[in-house]
Amino acid sequence: MVSVMPPLVWVLTIAGLVAIVAFDLIVISRRNHAVTIKDATRWVLFYVGLAALFAIGLFMFSGGKTGGEFVAGYITEYSLSVDNLFVFVIIMARFSVPALAQDKVLYIGIVVSMLLRAVFILAGAAAISAASWVFYIFGAFLVYTAIKLAIEGENDDEDFQENAVLRGMRRILPLGHDYDGAKLATRDEKTGKRLLTPLVIVISAIGMANVIFALDSIPAIFGLTQDAYVVLTANAFALMGLRQLYFLIGGLLERIVYLNVGLSVILAFIGIKLIVEALHGSHIDDIGAIHLPHIGIITSLSFIGATLFVTTVASLVKSSYDARRVPVRTDD
Repeated sequence: MVSVMPPLVWVLTIAGLVAIVAFDLIVISRRNHAVTIKDATRWVLFYVGLAALFAIGLFMFSGGKTGGEFVAGYITEYSLSVDNLFVFVIIMARFSVPALAQDKVLYIGIVVSMLLRAVFILAGAAAISAASWVFYIFGAFLVYTAIKLAIEGENDDEDFQENAVLRGMRRILPLGHDYDGAKLATRDEKTGKRLLTPLVIVISAIGMANVIFALDSIPAIFGLTQDAYVVLTANAFALMGLRQLYFLIGGLLERIVYLNVGLSVILAFIGIKLIVEALHGSHIDDIGAIHLPHIGIITSLSFIGATLFVTTVASLVKSSYDARRVPVRTDD
């Protein structure tokens, strides 16, 4: 897995991403109220606009192939990340996180997961560079994940359970039982001891959930591009816009009833694409009478976009139909 981008472009890109993350932190530190729908809408448009400008820059300076791969990768990563939001909602409710602290919790959790995802991407890139048969493993894993996701159906509270790491943190760390606004540490009024607030556990849960979801999203983008620069930037832009999307559509997630079905179709498609590309790499162009076609980036982007469109429309129609069927209670 290689990148055609010169080192200077890498340095400038990473510096730009760090600057955006730092700017976001300044905004959070100065905000003294819970995130409103207006705030979330403005910031979602800001991050989507940044991704669009970045894509235009790639189309202009790196050509249609690189630009198309970024757009397909960004849309795929962003749509797969929406599934994360279900778990975020469950975690916030499970730990009764104060509204004022939720923005800070998501920010830290997502930044930590961005760093961990970078490690995953480098590991995956190294594996691909070492052996082309890794594509078979990635492809088979995505198809398996797609089937599992389709069978599991809708998201529910069972999608999040405290793992051994979180339970270990509870035993080891000096944790208090109460929140103190958006603070990560507070002083116990009775003993005077310095204690960590439950926000530390919540941040860890958010970060680990994001990394677990990366187990399918990163192989998915490898199925769309082998350019390390595109993989890293598509992941970064998708994750940076995820936090505000939580506040914007958190209440609407239950209406996207076919989300898992749509995502499973996308994962299965990319998994099959990976396996077909691996077969082409092994000079296998036909299986019996079946010719294995080359699946280009335009075809991939069109399929992903169409699947998300059909999924969203079908979900909204189903939710609207179910709402009309709910009987209206009347008092005798």
